[in-house]
Amino acid sequence: MPDAFTVLWTHDTCRALRRAGRVGERPPVAFSGVHSSLPSWSAARIGDEVYALHVNRCVVHVVCRMRVIDMERRDCCGTAPATWQDPAFPGHDDWSMLGAGGCGAAAVHVEATPVRFEMPIPGDLLTRLTWRNRRGRTRGLKYVVDGRLERAVSLQGFYRLTSESANELAEFVGNDIPSS
Repeated sequence: MPDAFTVLWTHDTCRALRRAGRVGERPPVAFSGVHSSLPSWSAARIGDEVYALHVNRCVVHVVCRMRVIDMERRDCCGTAPATWQDPAFPGHDDWSMLGAGGCGAAAVHVEATPVRFEMPIPGDLLTRLTWRNRRGRTRGLKYVVDGRLERAVSLQGFYRLTSESANELAEFVGNDIPSS
């Protein structure tokens, strides 16, 4: 059974998506990194789902639901850079704001729902969401007050949801991901 993860997209990332006119479009790629400047998707496998979340004014939004289809550099990525000044993924310039320029960035090809910013997670669901670490320990979100997330620190990173939370989030979001 595939796993599900969450990743937090920053204000800068979401602002760049809006500015580039990507709202309503399906990203074909996201980026993983080896440095803290970019979340590492190393735990994800083909078929796993990733929920891109954004926190705005204490409200957590699901921006996009992605299914990992490939974690290799492909022809669509463009020519690999010859020098550090060359763009890392010229074939994905339209989606570079998702981390193409990050330190040690690697392409993660995905099937995805359209990018949107009008899907706030209800407060009661937010309080029930739990994540599981490699040792099997679970945790919920810290700093949830009256269904609002006062501090986003416990969402920063790339975290595996428990199966129950993955099912609840999937039901909330719906399945608008095209099948390959």
